[in-house]
Amino acid sequence: MIDYEFLRFIWWVLVVVLLIGFSVTDGFDMGVTSLLPFAGKKEVEKRIMINTIAPHWDGNQVWLLTAGGAVFAAWPIVYSVAFSGFYIALFLVLAALFFRPIGFEYRAKIDNPTWRAIWDWGLFAGGAVPALVFGVAFGNLLQGVPFEFNEIGQVTYTGSFFALLNPFALLCGVLSLTMLVTHGANWLQMKTTAALRDRVSSISQIGAGVTIITFVLAGAWLYFKDGYVVNSAIDHFAASSPVGKNVSVETAAWFKNFAEMPILWIFPVLAVISALFNVVTSKANRCGFAFFFSSLTMAGIIITAAVSMFPFVMPSSSKPGESLLMWDATSSELTLTIMFFLALIFVVISLAYTIWSYYKMFGRIDESFIEEHKHTAY
Repeated sequence: MIDYEFLRFIWWVLVVVLLIGFSVTDGFDMGVTSLLPFAGKKEVEKRIMINTIAPHWDGNQVWLLTAGGAVFAAWPIVYSVAFSGFYIALFLVLAALFFRPIGFEYRAKIDNPTWRAIWDWGLFAGGAVPALVFGVAFGNLLQGVPFEFNEIGQVTYTGSFFALLNPFALLCGVLSLTMLVTHGANWLQMKTTAALRDRVSSISQIGAGVTIITFVLAGAWLYFKDGYVVNSAIDHFAASSPVGKNVSVETAAWFKNFAEMPILWIFPVLAVISALFNVVTSKANRCGFAFFFSSLTMAGIIITAAVSMFPFVMPSSSKPGESLLMWDATSSELTLTIMFFLALIFVVISLAYTIWSYYKMFGRIDESFIEEHKHTAY
């Protein structure tokens, strides 16, 4: 039987893996729809872009649902605080995501340029808004979330929606949007031909460069910002309780793990080097490699953020001592054990389905495909 301490760590790793899986799969869907009004110069090109992701987007979204379900199952207190503090932001994400299935289905129903342009911008919102908001959310996590618990354990969020839109969080939002747009451009480079392929290749190269700049700038900025450090001993086997620990606020605290274990620098270095290889391979029309390297870039960025915050999951800027850690904000040992074995089954199923669907839909889409499927393609 797996002990409680190791289970808590396993679930921290699993949530990080699910976030990476979501970014790599649903990320290129968001990137493609974010590019729809700009990369597609002709109607047929826009239809090509949509049809490259049409067979995959709903299956890819399973990774987002799985990640959300994992947070709810493993860290119910974190889930509760997140939906209290980020309620409006998460509602915007949900509202934006509504445009994807509706836009795909209704865009081609009426052969009218104005009608289609409206849905193009709706699909743009369905990709760009979640990508931006997810980055803003992580930017606020790194700065601390203003919440506290009252005497009966109820959470009180003391911030506001507009407070989330601070400069550092917006920079993280731009980083998130840029890396997903780059990933989407790499997907299109693999799946399209002719002028559209050349156009998205240029977007991929520019996007990878901007990703490096924003990532390094965010890291340098974070070095001069306050972070959080646990000063008291934490019982890794105790029942979850977010109160009763000593947490201090220190400048550059998020770099402490890297100072104690220099090997961890491999993750931010991986992100930067992968983005550079993204530029090189995209320019050389080795688009499969470019897609692989943009995936590694996102994995490196997400793991860098996770390692920086470890063991914090959601630090509290109102009462640092009530911050949520992976050691004191988890579900019970029994719940984590049951969910662990369920995760082993369903994550493997999701991964197998994803690989199978990509295999079956392998190949490029061009204008002849749209012409042959004029009345059935999106």
